Amino acid sequence: MNRAYRIMVVPILFLLVGSVAGCWTTDEEAINDCRQQALCVSSSGILMKDNQPYFGAGVNYFNAFNRTLMDPKDTSYHYGFEVLAKYHIPFARFMAGGYWPAEYNLYFQDKERYFQLLDGVVKAAEDHGVGLIPSLFWHSATVPDLVGEPRSSWGDTESRTISFMRQYVKEVVTRYKNSEAIWGWEFGNEYNLDIDLPNAPDHRPPVHPELGTARERSDKDDLTLDMMQTAYREFAKEVRTYDSDAIVIGGNSMPRPSAWNQNAHNTFDQDTESQFAEALAAQNVDPLSMVSVHFYLTDDQRFNRPFHADEWLSLTMKAALEAQKPLFIGEFGVSDAEREGGMLDPELAKQKFEQLLVSIEEARVPLSAVWVYDYYGQREWNVTADNGRAYQLEQLQALNERFTARAQKETTS
Repeated sequence: MNRAYRIMVVPILFLLVGSVAGCWTTDEEAINDCRQQALCVSSSGILMKDNQPYFGAGVNYFNAFNRTLMDPKDTSYHYGFEVLAKYHIPFARFMAGGYWPAEYNLYFQDKERYFQLLDGVVKAAEDHGVGLIPSLFWHSATVPDLVGEPRSSWGDTESRTISFMRQYVKEVVTRYKNSEAIWGWEFGNEYNLDIDLPNAPDHRPPVHPELGTARERSDKDDLTLDMMQTAYREFAKEVRTYDSDAIVIGGNSMPRPSAWNQNAHNTFDQDTESQFAEALAAQNVDPLSMVSVHFYLTDDQRFNRPFHADEWLSLTMKAALEAQKPLFIGEFGVSDAEREGGMLDPELAKQKFEQLLVSIEEARVPLSAVWVYDYYGQREWNVTADNGRAYQLEQLQALNERFTARAQKETTS
């Protein structure tokens, strides 16, 4: 992850959201209108599991499937899930497909073998009691490239892109919906960062024909909010055809600081707080069941002023409450490339990670996931039980134990 970071995280500023949006509840309506399996959202907007309000922090196990898709002999995910179970990490978000179009070759050549490889990942998670949130269409250009269409085809309900999406959703959801490991379904990763860009020609998808991409890009590859909303709606409707309860997530990052103005005026002018809330709701459109964001401690200004991370988190929780949708922080974390005085400082990263967990816990965020577990492609972010970032697994374990203890206390009181 190439991101800049703020040195300090200030204390929680907006206690209202912490006491309401993420409160512990025993409301009978909330408890009784969700089935036990997976995660679901009650009619009152509360995240539920096993007929109780749920709070949990997991990990991104980005390439748990992709590693075996690229090399069927690589089943190291077995050990990966074993370690997660040891630390009582409740769930993992992962890429449930290829990143580049060429990584779908096996899918088209031998579909049953393709799904047998994915079966192995799901079975390993089941065996170790780890939940899964598969993200089905991680990279926004991959499916359009697969079917020979531009990226804007996500906005056309009659396109080959949407047709392939429906086909893949049907195959995946019907195959795994009854697995105890499956907690919910996610569309993709951070599509909202690519929409309505005034400088869109500078940010079109990369061209790598040897990996199966298109040979060139044009303005037809530029995404808009309307296109993304169409894709999300069609995805959620297709999931609901086969699974009526489990959460359905877009997979967004937090809206850009100018998201509302990009859509309304094609400018990078900073949004106001109310415009931020409008953009957040629009990017997590119904029938998606959760508000999805990715939470990193950036140095970006918002609202034309310095902006603290906890303030953003509180505003996001408030907006999610108003939308009656639980908040999912699909990614959060810090890199060891935290610099102070020009020096690499892993200890500073550790302090900032601890502060992030405090922010998430005090804001009562229902669901969150650390970036990134067991992924050597990003060494400065990689978290394993055997490297210098193992403290993150330990701290996640402690946080989840506090979540469990508090839930038990609130349920029995």
